[in-house]
Amino acid sequence: MAHEVDVHVGKRIRQRRWLIGMTQQKLADLVGIKFQQIQKYETGANRVSASRLFDIGESMGVAPAFFFEGMTQNGAQFETVHGDVPPDLLGDKEAMELVRTYYAIPEHQRRRLFELARVLSDVA
Repeated sequence: MAHEVDVHVGKRIRQRRWLIGMTQQKLADLVGIKFQQIQKYETGANRVSASRLFDIGESMGVAPAFFFEGMTQNGAQFETVHGDVPPDLLGDKEAMELVRTYYAIPEHQRRRLFELARVLSDVA
């Protein structure tokens, strides 16, 4: 059975890869491994060594610490986020697509959309 930490790190790899629109094959090529190994990392079936995690983070533009965010001292127990926001927000495919789409909008329009969303959430 996969360890909770390995599963959490794997989810964070998958989330980041998906968020930046990178395929498993592309990540594998950048890191110098086969895409099947990326699949095993993402499911938590295989542990990711420190040096490999460093390479994966570098390939996706994040520090290795990114992959541990959201964990408590007791393992992969997610801390609650305020309000009605689910603790594993980035695990929701719709939310991930919304984030990707949001960042595809030009910056000046994105800022206006953000302000509109903020006003609408205050009214709700």
